[in-house]
Amino acid sequence: MNFGAIGKIILTISLILFIIGSLFYFMGKAGFKGFPGDFLYKKDGFRFYFPVATCLVISIILTIVFNLFLYLLRR
Repeated sequence: MNFGAIGKIILTISLILFIIGSLFYFMGKAGFKGFPGDFLYKKDGFRFYFPVATCLVISIILTIVFNLFLYLLRR
C-alpha cells in the first residue's frame, strides 16, 4: 500500500471540496439565489424549491473537475 499516493488523493479531494464549499459560501453572501430555470412553488405556508438549472451547472463543473483529476492521475 502506497501511503504517499493515498495521502495525495485525500489532500486533492479535500482541496476540491474546500474550493467548492468556499464558492457556495461566498455566492450565498453575495446574494446568489439560483439560476433562471430553478423552480420555486409557494402556496399557503408551503414552499417547494427544485434547483434544476443549478444542479445542471454543478454537474457539468464536477464532471470537468473529476475528468481532469483522472487525467492527471493517469499521467
